[in-house]
Amino acid sequence: MSKKTKAEPSATLKADYNPDVLSCLANLSNDEVFTPPEVANAMLDLLPQKVFSDPNAKFLDPACKSGVFLREIAKRLIAGLADKIPDLQKRIDHIFKEQLYAIAITELTSLLSRRSVYCSKDASGKYSVSKFKGEQGNIFYKPTKHLWINGKCLECGASQSEYGDEERQGLESHAYQFIHKAMPGEIRDMKFDVIIGNPPYQLSDGGNGASAAPLYHLFVQQAKKLNPRYLVMIIPARWYAGGKGLDDFRDKMLNDNRLRIIHDFNNASECFSGVEIKGGVCYFLWERENKGLCKVYQHSNNAIISEMERPLLEEHCDVFIRHNQAISILRKVKSKKEKSFSLIVSSRKPFGLATNFTDFSNIESNNTIKIYANQKQGFVKRNLISDNFNLLNSYKLFIPKAIGIGDMTKDWMKPIIAEKNVCCTETYIAVGPFKDKATVENVYSYTQTKFFHLLLGLKKVTQDTTSKVYSFVPMQDFSKPWTDQELYKKYKLSQEEIAFIESMIRPME
Repeated sequence: MSKKTKAEPSATLKADYNPDVLSCLANLSNDEVFTPPEVANAMLDLLPQKVFSDPNAKFLDPACKSGVFLREIAKRLIAGLADKIPDLQKRIDHIFKEQLYAIAITELTSLLSRRSVYCSKDASGKYSVSKFKGEQGNIFYKPTKHLWINGKCLECGASQSEYGDEERQGLESHAYQFIHKAMPGEIRDMKFDVIIGNPPYQLSDGGNGASAAPLYHLFVQQAKKLNPRYLVMIIPARWYAGGKGLDDFRDKMLNDNRLRIIHDFNNASECFSGVEIKGGVCYFLWERENKGLCKVYQHSNNAIISEMERPLLEEHCDVFIRHNQAISILRKVKSKKEKSFSLIVSSRKPFGLATNFTDFSNIESNNTIKIYANQKQGFVKRNLISDNFNLLNSYKLFIPKAIGIGDMTKDWMKPIIAEKNVCCTETYIAVGPFKDKATVENVYSYTQTKFFHLLLGLKKVTQDTTSKVYSFVPMQDFSKPWTDQELYKKYKLSQEEIAFIESMIRPME
């Protein structure tokens, strides 16, 4: 995945051992994953390599877990500064004391990081490769508290009901220093050339089920405030088009012409073995003094399948199109200026009934109507319906609100054709209304095309399939059924574009 950088041999830093202990660590959770050394090196490869020959360059990992970034940077600096500082021990002392800094996310990861970087959990101990005055060295950790306001942390959005007790009991509070105005004093006013890391991804926000609020964007935003020359981070890719509370972050990222390189992985396990992160992950290079187009690399099956230098935002788009090959297809579709299919897709809770609705009846009567709820059927009293009566009295489609994992190569929707006087809970969204069964069947045929799924998938980067993810899908004449061949011809798609769609979207079962 990346080129190995040779380091000068030493008793404490070896580049040829196998296996690498940092590639064997079990992840803390799906939200806090350790970065494999090969991924860390691929990220370091994005930087201009001359930075590793600069004795004045300073590096910061603001979310240190295993110390892998500092360790791999140290290897490169040991090689790159050999001519400037010939004595190996003086070189190591200079690198560790004057160039490498980190803020650990927990006490445990601070100890682990010092062990992997300094070869000792105590940076002042006799086994440390470079003797510091304090035991933390330049890998800092201090327990930090949330700022609770009305049950939420003002600075990171964590739920007091989820994390308040842990804080009171002295357990890990997940109040990360970097985003809680608790920067260690030793580095608070320091200017960094490179900020690099893999921040925590999310925290439970006290909502229903596994509801969680993202955190990674706060690390990116705080890093930008420090104004480094270069910023490199690996984060979930769902910010491209979705994510709770990420609209402002997405807008700022996609309008920032200092974001110069993105490596996109639809399958997160290509970076983090055995970890599922819905929507995949990406790592990027942001350069303070270098503005321009962004070079987008797409990865699949452990290989780069496409690269393209392009604007982060297509004209009249508010999301990032992750697939380079889809750009020309979307442009052809938009050139016809047709209305969006999203106009006939309902909002959440189309009939006012939540997912956890339980007031069902097993008996059909004049006062009840059929209901679809979490793949179950039953009956509900008509007077409990509070919204979309026009849909209730018409033909429509019910589509599950959550489909797949946000991977267009695997996700396939299977709508339910619903007749008149049929409703659903929030488990589904409704598409319609349609005047007769023939029309709704024609709409159904459209939803079963690969063309439809491709345009849907450009905005669907998680399980959620709300109305906004249909905005790229154009409306059609539903007096007739539709096939892919007819749609390819209508939009004058090239053989290359057709081949891309056929390769990306799995066959209908």
